[in-house]
Amino acid sequence: MQALDSAPKARPLMHGAGWRDRWLAHRDALLASPRFRRWAAAFPFTRGTAQRRARALFDLVAGFVYSQVLLACVRLRVFDVLAEGPQDVPALAVRLGLTEEAVERLLDAAVSLGLAERRRGGRYGLGPLGAPMVGNAALAAMVEHHAALYADLADPVALLRGDDHRAGCLSRYWSYAATATPGAAGAADVADYSALMAASQPLVAEQILDAYPLARHHCLLDVGGGEGAFLAQAAQRAPQLRLMLFDLPAVASRARERLAAQGLSERSVVAGGDFRVDPLPTGADIATLIRVVHDHDDAQALALLKAVRRALPAHGCLLLAEPMAGTPGQEPMGDAYFGFYLLAMGQGRPRTAVRLTQMLEAAGFVRIRVLSTRMPLQTSLILARPGVSGPPADML
Repeated sequence: MQALDSAPKARPLMHGAGWRDRWLAHRDALLASPRFRRWAAAFPFTRGTAQRRARALFDLVAGFVYSQVLLACVRLRVFDVLAEGPQDVPALAVRLGLTEEAVERLLDAAVSLGLAERRRGGRYGLGPLGAPMVGNAALAAMVEHHAALYADLADPVALLRGDDHRAGCLSRYWSYAATATPGAAGAADVADYSALMAASQPLVAEQILDAYPLARHHCLLDVGGGEGAFLAQAAQRAPQLRLMLFDLPAVASRARERLAAQGLSERSVVAGGDFRVDPLPTGADIATLIRVVHDHDDAQALALLKAVRRALPAHGCLLLAEPMAGTPGQEPMGDAYFGFYLLAMGQGRPRTAVRLTQMLEAAGFVRIRVLSTRMPLQTSLILARPGVSGPPADML
């Protein structure tokens, strides 16, 4: 009992606090105490927990360095090179254009992160986290894209205070969306962001199409569908499905070219416009909003949902797909990653499934339910059907 007696005593608690508040205050006082942390690191029954928490905190401190190791591997095509088979340092130095010392430093770092593994004879091979990167253009595009995000996060306090956030690197990808007339954006204004969304679409398209088969529908309207990457994958899964896409005129032009290049012109109708002033095309019995709603603030997001409801027939449905805050086991993805990503973008916010359900109800949708996906880290799904009578008047 002497070891326990050596632990510091928590400060007195406020009267009237609930039992959970009292326990959390007691815990916080202990964890904030250097004396307690030394004791916990030495005591056999708490040593493992202390070490795991120290590692977790260090990972937060070092996270940017880890991400830059990944970026270096992507830019040097390390994963594609190692996919050819384990290689030694001299061979890698030639392939990567680095000195042998630099190769060892990079590959040792990659090994520590699970991106690579040491093999016999001093060679390096793919690691369990590096193997999925092989030929993964979607994930590689996101890794490259984060250079802009990290530049904006160099001063996170300034970002939170709104100090000239529209001048940031990331906001320039979507600068047209914050203007009064986004429909007037030209081809150059939409090129970078549209290309990025198209490149990263395979990360979520398979999850959506596996969770909700489209074969039961005859026509799909993808609202904010970008260059048509999702429609192209949906067309492969459901050969009988007719395709419709709505996006800003400059983006819609890119979609027509992409769909034509894939031989889908005869099956598809592409419309350009601004949902805030232009009606969405009708005739589809299912509409999709894929990584669109969280890009908008509440008022615009609600207006978008109402526009989709007006475009759907009574027997139609909406499939809303995006990474959602509060996803069990994936909480940092929603509030930490997308919370700050969208802040840097200049508008939008991550929302929980509960909040999205409330917004769907306010827009006139009913029979709303969450669908499971195999990788909720990448996307979650909500299925909703338009109410017959529409939303109450006070919600319009």
